[in-house]
Amino acid sequence: MVEVTLICVGKLKEKFYLDACAEYIKRLGAFCKITVLELPEERKPESPSPGQIEAALAREAEAIRRAVPRGAALIALCVEGREMSSEKLSETLSTLTMSASKLALVIGGSDGLHKSVKDQAALRLSMSPMTFPHHLARVMVLEQLYRAFSIMNGGKYHK
Repeated sequence: MVEVTLICVGKLKEKFYLDACAEYIKRLGAFCKITVLELPEERKPESPSPGQIEAALAREAEAIRRAVPRGAALIALCVEGREMSSEKLSETLSTLTMSASKLALVIGGSDGLHKSVKDQAALRLSMSPMTFPHHLARVMVLEQLYRAFSIMNGGKYHK
């Protein structure tokens, strides 16, 4: 069974997001071993300078690298990533799991991801050219993972 780790910078607090995530995590249990890790978002001043943001992202990147399981194919969620259909995502995940039995997806905090994390990724994935709150992105990623695994296994969820 494929091991999937979803690494998220920032803590999910809203009950409606927690409930939605819990539902998709439950559903994903039929297809993979899913783990969600929350890493703290680095504190910054009220109006941080570009240098302060870069330094915070670099510290978050170190924590992210420590959280990625050894041998996992890394997928970075970022606005400049590739957009793809659910079918294409399913195909891509299937291809990635042929060479790695582990996947690690990472969602950055409010300032995104450090360039070094994106550079390390086997895939840069964009959910949309639109901007979403990173908490909502977590729900969306879990739903798309469930959809992708359903497609891989011939399920009816996607139809």
